[in-house]
Amino acid sequence: MKFFIDTANLEQIKEAQALGILDGVTTNPSLMAKEGITGTNNILKHYVDICNIVEGDVSAEVNALDFEGMVKEGEELAELHEQIVVKLPMTKEGVKACKYFSDRGIKTNVTLVFSAGQALLAAKAGATYVSPFLGRLDDVSTDGLNLIQEIRDIYDNYGFETQILAASVRHTMHIVNCAKIGADVMTGPLSAITGLLKHPLTDIGIAQFVADFEKGNK
Repeated sequence: MKFFIDTANLEQIKEAQALGILDGVTTNPSLMAKEGITGTNNILKHYVDICNIVEGDVSAEVNALDFEGMVKEGEELAELHEQIVVKLPMTKEGVKACKYFSDRGIKTNVTLVFSAGQALLAAKAGATYVSPFLGRLDDVSTDGLNLIQEIRDIYDNYGFETQILAASVRHTMHIVNCAKIGADVMTGPLSAITGLLKHPLTDIGIAQFVADFEKGNK
């Protein structure tokens, strides 16, 4: 499973990259604003800065809601760097734009997916990635992991190459369960990724090793 980090914070991206397990980055206007990145030129530069840190795909989101606007913004984003993936909303216009870009060899990520039917349409339109929002479904008492499983089953049935990018991942068990189901990618905060490192028995074992070493080397 690929590991993406969902942030616009360059220091967190560098930390995840330093672990040696980072495969890409997803971000959006909200995450940009959280880091104080505003204004078109500053946002575009920030995308390039992210691409210069990581080696994998970097999802950059369009703001337009109409087909023409998505195409214009998406083409500008794609020209920024070869690692850029154009992030499109799951709407009629977004699916049309997805098909437009996929026909031209431009990678896409269809986001805000909350049903298997939406994921099926995105795959038919040639999306590189589809982003079901696992955590947001959990927030409204719906089983987000079940959606990941439904999409996996459908894609496997027909050999779709679209990658399932489990988004809105909140914690370590989301990551583990998505891996068990067979999600191709997860994207979440740095805390969820580094949380996989932790186990109390590991800490106890290390403390015991250190204590024993000190006893035998005094």
